[in-house]
Amino acid sequence: MAESGAAARPPIDIAAADQWAREILPAVSRTFALSIRFLKGTLGSAVGTAYLLARIADTVEDDGAMPAERKAALLETFSATLMDPAAVASFTEAAAEVTGNPAHTDLVRNTDRVCAILGALPPRTRDIVVRWVREMVSGMRKFVLRYPHGIRIQTLDEYREYCYYVAGTVGCMLTELWREHSSSIDDRAFAQLWERCQRFGEALQTVNILKDIAWDAEHENAIYIPARTLAEHGSGHETLLSASHVEGNHAAVAGFIALAWSDLDEALEYLCRIPRRAVAIRAFCVLPLLYAYATLRELAATRTMLQAGGSVKISRREVRWLMLAGLACLGSNRALGALVRRVRSRPLP
Repeated sequence: MAESGAAARPPIDIAAADQWAREILPAVSRTFALSIRFLKGTLGSAVGTAYLLARIADTVEDDGAMPAERKAALLETFSATLMDPAAVASFTEAAAEVTGNPAHTDLVRNTDRVCAILGALPPRTRDIVVRWVREMVSGMRKFVLRYPHGIRIQTLDEYREYCYYVAGTVGCMLTELWREHSSSIDDRAFAQLWERCQRFGEALQTVNILKDIAWDAEHENAIYIPARTLAEHGSGHETLLSASHVEGNHAAVAGFIALAWSDLDEALEYLCRIPRRAVAIRAFCVLPLLYAYATLRELAATRTMLQAGGSVKISRREVRWLMLAGLACLGSNRALGALVRRVRSRPLP
């Protein structure tokens, strides 16, 4: 239970907050915790803090018990808190009512610790994180109010809009942070990355949406496959997990799998445009990309995600092999391309 009032918690020690943040990361995202280890110093702190802030907003958005108007108000308060750290006490007090995954709600109740780490970042770095997280939160709030009884995406354009807010913004933020903290990212490299950074984030989001179709519908009351696309194949949101509509639903999802392949290839090009001297940044990017390729391979071969209770995951064994292979190929774009082609066709090893 969150404590009430601005004086309820003693002043936050930044070193202790950093340690707490490192400990909670694996609980809120195992795969992100694997990747963030490669980013050290201020850059690592900035990216880790940005992730935790995004997860806080996502936890509020996903709360199935909270009325939409209340969620929107809480997201607005959270956004204001990023600009005014003194307001964090009012957010953490209100956040006591957020429900969901215990690790995620624990994170929300400790927003003051995350904001303390944010406040300790250099001003230009902090401004990048705040600007893009607030852009993300503004989109979440928009969709919460647009669909007060649960998100029901209607068209491909709306799907793209949603993916921009929750993931494209992340690609943009990361790319600005790369330029700020890596001497290898000059103006030319930044311009090349900027052309593809949105797709980098959105590609990973599309794979997450596809693998979690059943989970999102059953546990988050959210459906992201557009109603118009499903209607073209004789189905709809109300029959998304229906056994009698599985073929039509699979045909609709197949189009999004094709879209995801294209987006992932753009994301691979983004990775290959990161200078090889920026080893830590390439290492951070390669792991989620390989995991996404492997997961999409599995999605393309199954209908499990369209069955109640169904989920699609790659094995922990393959996760370990992908990490080893990805790091081994990090210095060669040609080797990375060959590895991706292998992952698209069959599991490692």
